[in-house]
This record gives sequence, structure tokens and C-alpha cells, in this order.
Amino acid sequence: MDIPLWFFVACVGVLGIRLVRVPWWLIALLLLGGYLLANSLFAPVIDPALK
Repeated sequence: MDIPLWFFVACVGVLGIRLVRVPWWLIALLLLGGYLLANSLFAPVIDPALK
């Protein structure tokens, strides 16, 4: 069963807000920062470290 990445990230964000009481702005900041970092010049540097 394949789950889309955006759905998994959204579920983790909702669980983080509800269960751990992480502020919603922190979740939004991490998601936006990760998206911007993945589309930046640093993506080729980060990619081998994550694989």
C-alpha cells in the first residue's frame, strides 16, 4: 500500500498538534522550511545524506 508523502506529513502534523501539543506555527514553519530547502541549491548536498 502506497501512501502519498503529503498525506503522511499532514497526519504527523495533526497528531503532533493534538497529542504532543506542539504549536501549529512550529509545524507550519518546519513544513515550509523543508519544502523550501528541498527546492534550493542545497538539495544536491542533502540528498546523499538522506539516502
